[in-house]
Amino acid sequence: MLVCAVLVQLAIGSVYAWSVFAKALQSDAAFGWSKSKAAVPFSVVIGMIFVGSYVGGRLQDRRGPRVVAMTGGVIYAIGVILASFAQSPDAFWLLVLGYGVIGGFGLGMVYIVPIAMLQKWFPDKPGLITGLAVAGFGFGAVVTAPVGQALIDKSPSVPTKAFLWLGIGYLVILLICTSVFRNPAVRVDAGASTKAAVAGPATTTREFTPSEALHTKQWYLLTAILTMSVTAGISLIAVAAGTASDVAGYSKTSAAALVGVLGLFNGAGRILWGWLSDMLGKMPAFMGILGIQGICLLLIPHAANAALFAVLAALVYTCYGGGFGTMPSTAGGFFGVKNVGAIYGLMLIGWSIGGVVGPLLIASLIGSQKAYNLGFTVIGVITLVALVLPLITKKPRHDGVAADGRDLGGNTPGRRGTRDTARH
Repeated sequence: MLVCAVLVQLAIGSVYAWSVFAKALQSDAAFGWSKSKAAVPFSVVIGMIFVGSYVGGRLQDRRGPRVVAMTGGVIYAIGVILASFAQSPDAFWLLVLGYGVIGGFGLGMVYIVPIAMLQKWFPDKPGLITGLAVAGFGFGAVVTAPVGQALIDKSPSVPTKAFLWLGIGYLVILLICTSVFRNPAVRVDAGASTKAAVAGPATTTREFTPSEALHTKQWYLLTAILTMSVTAGISLIAVAAGTASDVAGYSKTSAAALVGVLGLFNGAGRILWGWLSDMLGKMPAFMGILGIQGICLLLIPHAANAALFAVLAALVYTCYGGGFGTMPSTAGGFFGVKNVGAIYGLMLIGWSIGGVVGPLLIASLIGSQKAYNLGFTVIGVITLVALVLPLITKKPRHDGVAADGRDLGGNTPGRRGTRDTARH
């Protein structure tokens, strides 16, 4: 089941190869779009992930993972295939509708399912197991970037034709792999005492409902951390191929290959930081994730050396992936695993916000003048300022929770609760 979950994430993680398609769409031999216009479909697909993940999270908590994941997979594949019919510059709206709106919604539905499902199967290693679950998503660009470039090269004047074969491939993989998804026979009971079935770092004395989680300040702080991590990493991801060419002198082919290799670090970071968060604690992990991204983004526009550029970009990708490997288990540790699909699905609004703001902001700052120094400096400084967020984020006091949603932040005078420590 874990292998199938990784393969599912691998298929939908192809979205991270968008910079290869964006560069092709900007070519005068193709559609001649501006950098900002070429970033719109990617921003829309990331923006729609929140909607799909919220719907998918709620449904899989009630109906089970198989039907939700299969439905989302079909929707995602249809969206990608529809995008292949946007074969002229005037069909921009069709590319946004197919790849962005429809594809993004289906992607979100699929994405949330293995994250919630595997935490119920392996509650003793939440950071590591969710890191493994989403690692495939980060690895998606490794396969799609070179394959996508090869398909684009067959029809360089109409690069969107590549989406037809990609969409068909995604459909086959998703239908086969999601068919084995199921929840464990023994489900976590909200009122049950802590036992082996829910032992380990993610254990919580209270199973929050989505409504209750939304009444805590912790939900908003965690979502803000995710938003800033996404904004930082996805700003580079959206323009990685073009930046590699303009800053470090990569050729078109080598830039596409680099994007694929960087996908390895995106995927590996989800496993690495998930494991580190189990060892060091969630908030120290997020301090590292944000700090490293911020510093590297400040240095990237000055990395004229190809090797140095690759190292800095790899660190950003590793930390970006780490946010997704760490946050699901953090949500489970803060709010319980019973409703983590819906709760974390709601938190993915941070992914959508960052996914829209990051690419559009970096593209507008760089502009036609190729002002990479300005663009990455602004994003880097904002990311470093965000280091304050994990410093002020503490675990909810579960013994101060009322069923009607009162005192969910754990601020009841005279009552003592469990606080977040360096280790969960």
